[in-house]
Amino acid sequence: MNSVVLILLAIVIFVVAYLTYGRYLAKTWGIDPSRKTPAHELEDGVDYCPAKTPVLMGHHFSSIAGAGPINGPIQAAFFGWLPCFLWIIIGGIFFGAVQDFGSIFVSIRHQGKSLGEVIEDNIGRKSRILFTVFAWLVLLLVIAAFADIVANSFTGSTANGSVATASLLFIVLAIGFGYAVYRKNAPMVVASVVGVILLAACVAIGLAFPIELPKSFWIAFVFIYIIIASVTPVWILLQPRDYLSSFLLYFMIIAAVVGIFAAHPTVTVPAFIGWKVGSNYLFPTLFITIACGAISGFHSLIGSGTTSKQLDNEKDALLVGYGSMLIECVLAVVSLIAVATLTTDGQFAAAGYASPTAVFATAISGFFATIGFSETAVSATYTIIALAVSCFCLTSLDTGTRLGRFMFQELFAGTEIGKKLKLDNMYVATIITAFFGFVLCLAGYQKVWPLFGACNQLVAVPAFLAIGTYLKKQKKNNKMLYIPIVFMSCATLVSLFFSFKNNVVAIIDAITTGAYEGTALFTNILQTAIIVPIVVLAIILIIDGGKVLWGKESK
Repeated sequence: MNSVVLILLAIVIFVVAYLTYGRYLAKTWGIDPSRKTPAHELEDGVDYCPAKTPVLMGHHFSSIAGAGPINGPIQAAFFGWLPCFLWIIIGGIFFGAVQDFGSIFVSIRHQGKSLGEVIEDNIGRKSRILFTVFAWLVLLLVIAAFADIVANSFTGSTANGSVATASLLFIVLAIGFGYAVYRKNAPMVVASVVGVILLAACVAIGLAFPIELPKSFWIAFVFIYIIIASVTPVWILLQPRDYLSSFLLYFMIIAAVVGIFAAHPTVTVPAFIGWKVGSNYLFPTLFITIACGAISGFHSLIGSGTTSKQLDNEKDALLVGYGSMLIECVLAVVSLIAVATLTTDGQFAAAGYASPTAVFATAISGFFATIGFSETAVSATYTIIALAVSCFCLTSLDTGTRLGRFMFQELFAGTEIGKKLKLDNMYVATIITAFFGFVLCLAGYQKVWPLFGACNQLVAVPAFLAIGTYLKKQKKNNKMLYIPIVFMSCATLVSLFFSFKNNVVAIIDAITTGAYEGTALFTNILQTAIIVPIVVLAIILIIDGGKVLWGKESK
């Protein structure tokens, strides 16, 4: 199989899907360009702030991307390229893009409130509390993991030191861009051109002057940064940083696609390897592993958390929500091609690659080496790709912290304990959220990280339920959400069941044989203890949401 066929087929399908199914959803749901959005109605200059379409597109795209669309397809390729490709296509069009678009839509129809608030209005208060607590805990795991990933991307080598330098300069550039556009009314086109040129300069300076400091320093720096970023008005840092960083991602995707067309590498991984590979079954493993490239529950938190509060016009929701997800799907296909052309069985670790990012960067830079680029240019390409991945992890990190702050505030808003302890104050909520993320980062989030995939995908289920119940109450067609609700419920619960079973077996084996391996037994017990309440929570949310969705309200 020639990789050019795969990428060309994917792009054509996604363009057609946007122009047909995306527009169908907008018409069916009743997108109204004349309706005033929460960004204008509730503008406060901190969280609610209208953003120009390309700026908001950049924010949403940068925030949802992270390392997910690169990691997922590369980690799941051992099933063969065909099931991965089909899930990216089908999942992206009918699951992920619908969730992203829908979460923005229902949020703007609820004054830009987060998904938990939308759930309370359409399903019930109990479901809202359960979901908000669960989502906040998931965000703590995201904060801990991404902080560690960003710190690692800044240390360990000269190349990583270059990433650190460029990232620091990029923060300063973003602040300057925001000030120029929103306070000095600089023309967007001019500011964008200058911004991109200076972004390139940041990369060049980073390559020339790497900063090499210990990981402990960068961990502390990252958490101080996200505390500040979470409470800073969006126009100063969040909007401009994400907008400018999106150009880095656009460049990476375009360069990768050009490299594929120029080098036309051959896919060496078989189309289908098996329904079960090792101890992994295709269902549910594939649908949990490939998340951001097909559907990721985390996206719904972003769409209903930060994006909806900045939407200038309802019509922009289609491009920002549905469109961004499809572009991310293109990146997922590129990632699949990367691992499928570097390995013969999709097992990247066995082939000697340290991480999915290394696979992606090696493959893309290798495409340019094949068509005659110099060794220096190939090396620079590798570093820029590593910078892009780090940049988007940092973007997802500060967005995730702001989302955690929103949810914590909403959880205690209007309560006695909230008023008494100031838990609904944005500064208090930010510090508490960042503190627990910091503790989890240092304590070893890796012990529970294997559960993140299922937990992340589980967030998509109440997101679909919130969208579906709102549409029902508005007497609009919501049947396009039925299959995603049922499928994602089954995939997440089956995945959690397998995790529970594997952990219980490991605990029994350790006890009966006396073969305790360091902290392995503790990790198995911890994961088992976490899985049980998650499953109970999921079942309660699905039952309560299902009663409302299918005719039996429980409010």
